[in-house]
Amino acid sequence: MASSETSSERLLSVPGIMRVPTPRLEMFVLRNFLSDEECASLIARIDRDRRPSTIADGNGDNYFRTSETCDLPMQEPDVVALDERLSQLSGIDRQFGEPIQGQRYEPGQEFKAHTDYFDPHGADFRRYCNVAGQRTWTFMAYLNDVEAGGATRFKVIDKMIQPERGKLVCWNNRRPDGSVNPATLHHAMKVRKGLKYVITKWYRERPWV
Repeated sequence: MASSETSSERLLSVPGIMRVPTPRLEMFVLRNFLSDEECASLIARIDRDRRPSTIADGNGDNYFRTSETCDLPMQEPDVVALDERLSQLSGIDRQFGEPIQGQRYEPGQEFKAHTDYFDPHGADFRRYCNVAGQRTWTFMAYLNDVEAGGATRFKVIDKMIQPERGKLVCWNNRRPDGSVNPATLHHAMKVRKGLKYVITKWYRERPWV
């Protein structure tokens, strides 16, 4: 039976992975998940195919998310291989995953404090969650070292994660009872110097169609 879930126990069995010490959410960090060559290839693809980023439930702030996004072609062999590695690491079957996205931040660009889950009371909740359900886990990898700025700040748990080439960060967007977890609020802080590249993989409750 295909699995739509992972667990702390499974993730902690991965060599080198570390759990972030907080009782408020399940979050893990794994350095060197991606090689320098893999990062360089993904950066080149993002540079080639990027477009302005968007958000669900627009809040009227045109500067809330100022990065650029790249939808990775999920039929390409290198992207399939990356998707399979994420699935193997998490134990979550690929059918529960959204297509992998890449993001690019120039100096001054950011994504203000937000959660990855969809607001159950938001205007577009049914539109985004009617078929595949809510987002469950987020897996995000940094593709480069940033000269200045660009950290990911989890304000509720007072944790700053610095960009580092190849480093993977993952977290559960829900509480143990299955409700969404506001402690996952995070801010992709402004890049001060240089560029910042990341890839993000989100998983859902039900198969992605």
